[in-house]
Amino acid sequence: MPVIGLLSTTSDTITARLRAFRAGLAEIGYVENVAIDSRSADGQLGRFPALVADLVRRQVSLIAVLGSAAAALAAKAATQTIPIAFGVPVDPVKLGLVASLPHPGGNATGINFFTAEVMAKRLGLLRELVPVATRIAVLVNPANVGRGALTRAELEPAARVLGLQVQFFDASTNPEIDAAYATLVRERPDALFVSSDTFFTSRRMQLISLAARHALPAARRRSAYSDHRNEPSARVSGSLSRCRSLAPQRRLARGF
Repeated sequence: MPVIGLLSTTSDTITARLRAFRAGLAEIGYVENVAIDSRSADGQLGRFPALVADLVRRQVSLIAVLGSAAAALAAKAATQTIPIAFGVPVDPVKLGLVASLPHPGGNATGINFFTAEVMAKRLGLLRELVPVATRIAVLVNPANVGRGALTRAELEPAARVLGLQVQFFDASTNPEIDAAYATLVRERPDALFVSSDTFFTSRRMQLISLAARHALPAARRRSAYSDHRNEPSARVSGSLSRCRSLAPQRRLARGF
């Protein structure tokens, strides 16, 4: 029986991602005739090389990467023979995952989520909802190198078009999120933009609580992978969220 190694950044997103991925496999006839070995980095991107190395030792038939450029790069560095199917938010050509979009070459292929356009739209929505805002703080995860660079590259020109000033704050751990908010309280920006990052999604309750405590309007990505029934509403927390569809995970599985 073939085995697919499935990589995800956090454990709280992998269940729904795995469900969507299995649904995609079922659509092409793979129901009980394929096994899935799922691995989570638990928010620590530096764990991906070790996780991938273990999958390579197991000689899995395919490595599937859902949503993480760091995981895709780790897989690409670890093997040139095992097929890699990825779904990433960053241009895979710029990342070095593929030679080109029409002719990827090598052992990796997949989907680009094109989140750059979505980030600009999120910033525009935040501007519409807080029309008096001119100074926007942007929270980025420096451990997620590809995503952080993309956020900076796309938001700065979008902010100029909207007449906004953006200031970036780094956070890759819970204490660093608290420290970033402490700085925000002192500097008092008009609103907060939380970059699309699985780490921040996994810490959404902490971010919502801090935004509500300090009465700071915030825009963040709402993940489709987790149960949000117990989250405070946007009206209570002062946060604007956009939800990403699970459809790319199904398409990735069908493409396999």
